[in-house]
Amino acid sequence: MKVRVDITLKPGVLDPQGEAVRHALGALGFDGVQGVRQGKVIELDLATEDADLAKTQAAQMAEKLLSNQVIENFTVTVI
Repeated sequence: MKVRVDITLKPGVLDPQGEAVRHALGALGFDGVQGVRQGKVIELDLATEDADLAKTQAAQMAEKLLSNQVIENFTVTVI
């Protein structure tokens, strides 16, 4: 079963990479971009056909390793 974990910075956490992308977009002529937040996408291929189990396992992985719970949020989607 394939699962996607989307990891984003929590609101209020500074995102210097996102700010660099916003600035670069402006320099390339893409005016009007007021903000950019950068995150991570991790796709997992788990050895189960149970969607609920896959989602639970992926959430545990995100809590323990894939994300920094202090500054990041995550969502898990079965794909």
